[in-house]
Amino acid sequence: MSRSIAFSCLALIMTFASAVLASAQVAPSQTDIADTAQTKAPVAYVYVTSSPSSGVNQINAYAVASNGALTPLSGSPFSTSGVYDIALNGGWLFGTDGNNIYSFSIAANGSLTQVDELSVVSGGGLGSLFLDHTGTSLYADYYTTNNEYMAYSIDNSNGQLTYVDNIMGGPSIGSIASFIGNNEYAYSSSCYHFTQEIYGLQRSSDGAITLLNNNPPFPAVPGGGFYCPLSAAADPTNHVAIAMQPLDSNWSPIGPYQLATYTADGSGNLTTSSTYSNMPSVSVGDYILDYWMSPTGKFLAVGGQSGLQIFHFNGAHPITDYTGLITTNQVDQVFWDNNHHLYALSGSAGLLYVFTVTEKSVTQAPGSPYSITTPENMMVLPKS
Repeated sequence: MSRSIAFSCLALIMTFASAVLASAQVAPSQTDIADTAQTKAPVAYVYVTSSPSSGVNQINAYAVASNGALTPLSGSPFSTSGVYDIALNGGWLFGTDGNNIYSFSIAANGSLTQVDELSVVSGGGLGSLFLDHTGTSLYADYYTTNNEYMAYSIDNSNGQLTYVDNIMGGPSIGSIASFIGNNEYAYSSSCYHFTQEIYGLQRSSDGAITLLNNNPPFPAVPGGGFYCPLSAAADPTNHVAIAMQPLDSNWSPIGPYQLATYTADGSGNLTTSSTYSNMPSVSVGDYILDYWMSPTGKFLAVGGQSGLQIFHFNGAHPITDYTGLITTNQVDQVFWDNNHHLYALSGSAGLLYVFTVTEKSVTQAPGSPYSITTPENMMVLPKS
């Protein structure tokens, strides 16, 4: 703002003091934060599917600043043909509407363009999509009476998919498998068909997968109960976190979910030293909805009905508490980038949270949480 040179010194001092006071008392707007975020190269892109009204499906895309602030990308939201679940590698984003898998190219500025469509099933059935560490194989869980994992190779020159194989007898729909560091073995778990099972997959060099013939041990539950496991989250080496809920003999919960840790050997077999007494309990409510390992393998984020919390992951040693609930809205999905940012999506609240997580503190990023109408699923593409 320009000022007249006729102002007195006193007026200048008072004006300056008022401006300083106002800047100290008024928080920056999301527009201010976005303007700041646009001035530097993003550290990640975030993509969130949503259906803001009947018949409208889209992908909301954001650039992430180094402080975690989000800026909507030019052209966002991007219209889709019913896509609700997504997965990505550095060059391509893949989405499904339950019948088809769509390929979107990711431009250097993060924008999306649909380039291919693969018809997989009629009448629905495709669930979650996930990739291996190299980004050359795409996997989809497919709902049947004995759920399947379907494997596809990715042509990274054009985003097209080629069917490789499938396996039957996987976990409940929506259970992605998490690959350990060697990219050969991946794990998931469930109590599908009222059977407690931890599933191991072995990936071949062409992306084909087979079920491992192993039977990992479960910790004992005092009083004759047992644990019902849910999904899995691998660290960058050979350790896997698995959430488990203690149940009595009638399949009734007798406590909150607890977090076990397993170690894979060279053949993919899992062992554990987790026990009822050394497995931490979660505070996110009766049901865990998602959990995800940080890229460093040092933190495990857990989302559920009652919010979000973070644990220290310690390899083969017991998982330990770090935070209590850092939000109390239901958290349906969590993800990390490579710059200490944790993203948490709440479908019921229509909010996307961003936190900066270090060994010393957990702080909410500027502008967080961000409002999104009817969000569904999220994926993060680290850029550094």
